[in-house]
Amino acid sequence: MSRRPGGTPQQPQRKTWTILFIVLVINYLLMQWFLGGSNNAVPVPYTVFKQQVASGNVHAIHSQGTSIQGQFTNPVTLPALEGSPQQAGSAPPRSVSTFTTVVPDFADPGLESFLATHNVQISARPIESGSSLSGLLFGFGPVLLIIAFYVWLYRRAAKQAGGMGAGMFGLGKSKARRYDQSQEKKVSFEDVAGIDEAENELVEIVDFLKNPKKYTALGATAPKGILLVGAPGTGKTLLAKAVAGEADVPFFSMSGSEFVEMIVGVGAARVRDLFKQAREHAPSIIFIDEIDSIGRARGQAVMGGASEQEQTLNQILTEMDGFSGKEDVIVLAATNQPETLDKALLRAGRFDRRVVVNLPDKTGREAILQVHTREKPLAAELDLMEVAATTPGLSGADLKNLCNEAALLAAKRGQAEIRQKDFIDALEKIILGPERPIILSNADRERIAYHESGHAILGLVVPGADPVNRVTIVPRGQALGVTYQRPPADRYNYPEAYLRARIIGMLGGRAAEEVVYGTKTTGAENDIEQATELARSMVTRWGMSEKLGMVQLASRQNPYLGVGQRQLDAVSEQTAALIDAEVHKIINDSHEQAKQLLREHRHQLDALVAALLSRETLDEHEILEVTGLPPAPALKDLPNPVKPENTGA
Repeated sequence: MSRRPGGTPQQPQRKTWTILFIVLVINYLLMQWFLGGSNNAVPVPYTVFKQQVASGNVHAIHSQGTSIQGQFTNPVTLPALEGSPQQAGSAPPRSVSTFTTVVPDFADPGLESFLATHNVQISARPIESGSSLSGLLFGFGPVLLIIAFYVWLYRRAAKQAGGMGAGMFGLGKSKARRYDQSQEKKVSFEDVAGIDEAENELVEIVDFLKNPKKYTALGATAPKGILLVGAPGTGKTLLAKAVAGEADVPFFSMSGSEFVEMIVGVGAARVRDLFKQAREHAPSIIFIDEIDSIGRARGQAVMGGASEQEQTLNQILTEMDGFSGKEDVIVLAATNQPETLDKALLRAGRFDRRVVVNLPDKTGREAILQVHTREKPLAAELDLMEVAATTPGLSGADLKNLCNEAALLAAKRGQAEIRQKDFIDALEKIILGPERPIILSNADRERIAYHESGHAILGLVVPGADPVNRVTIVPRGQALGVTYQRPPADRYNYPEAYLRARIIGMLGGRAAEEVVYGTKTTGAENDIEQATELARSMVTRWGMSEKLGMVQLASRQNPYLGVGQRQLDAVSEQTAALIDAEVHKIINDSHEQAKQLLREHRHQLDALVAALLSRETLDEHEILEVTGLPPAPALKDLPNPVKPENTGA
């Protein structure tokens, strides 16, 4: 139930602050009361004190150590006290009756007889003596108040965190966010698209949470843990929420990095608290995102937070072992680095199932686009299947961003509906970056046009090349021009001829510059980088070199990250030199073939350049119309099978 600001929840806080303020005021008044006499005494020089004793104006004194305090028989006017620190220029005269002074460091051995001669009564107190209450207030009062203040803060924080056992300021309290399906927008399997295989794997879990007796009657128990593995943005978190929404149970979500803090033991405490909450609200689901941050294999790191990470992992293993199977608590976890997880975390009885969430295919991408455009006005000519065909390799999160960018472009252009062009322009913006308003000379524009036309022409004449979808010489991001090619269908296996066709196409820009101008520029940097990486993978990973054969020479890359270069395994100098020679051979052969094809199609190359300089951007239909070339012929998926030799057996 919501409360108004300033209502009942704030009244205890106001009462506490009021009590604290009253205590401070009482402490100050007590110190003033017990030490008020000292504050009324006026300090006078020691010589003036002896002068007043000699004149008979002092009747009695009190001494404590070197400090002397007393009263003048007849009040003394301040200006008469030469050298008194109370004298202040034009200040009016003031009568003083109570005084205090200090015996000099060199002492005065005749002071006692001097006072006795002038009939001054002397009383003394030990240095250690005094008002015990005033000393306590002075020495310990402020400290006690500070301690009381921190105790109050501790109790308040512990109370908000769920009790004293939650730790200082609730550090041991789990930071898991509970998604209540009754109060928030319910997520169901209807909101999940493009990952039907992974979704089907979790239907059984939903059925178990809805109808547990159906399975327990046969002695079956639900899996304790399910590990969702996939590339970033494929919908692992969304899939976990959909499971909770379909089962209509509480859903506790927490990132792996939120368990570990600077203080040792906090991560394990948060794990205990998280599982405690889940058991109290059973049946429920726990979702740990990026579990690889705390689930890495133990014993690898020896410095930093390795000990805390291992303690947190050990606590997770202990809690999952404590499941009896009747608690109706299921743990879902997501990661894109499954190879780094500890083996104990993946054994049976912990994470029993591993569900791979792959990137969507063309049909899946269309379904995802339909989900994210349900509440957006779309133009009648918009074909989502065509958009899906132009977006291979994009994840669900990427497609959601694409739909949003297309809507933003349509609004910016003052349209009432989202059109096909909005999606195409949004895709270019996402992949290549926004347009760069830079001024290029005519010579630079022409050279860029030849560079991009070289890529495009080879995409039309090299057998097996991906169709050319779009060519532009408008600078975007770090690129001065772009040739966008897309495969006609999703590929999962790549023939050697297709890979060589890609390398030839990548080198088409540099080849066109050499054929036309006879010189080289820096514009082919990215093309050379991609071609070299692809050629090296052919040699070191896929056994496409006759001299090296089918030998794995490079470490396998994480397929769910897809970034970074693969490192070579330990090889001899002779093998390394042979690898470099084979990579050079593939690149050089492809480069020579690219130049030869462009010389043969120089007329089409010049025509495409003229069209680009005039229009700046051409789509697939316009490219075919300008060049007069048909699309590149497709490669056969598989060659004729080799017949086995007759051994005569």
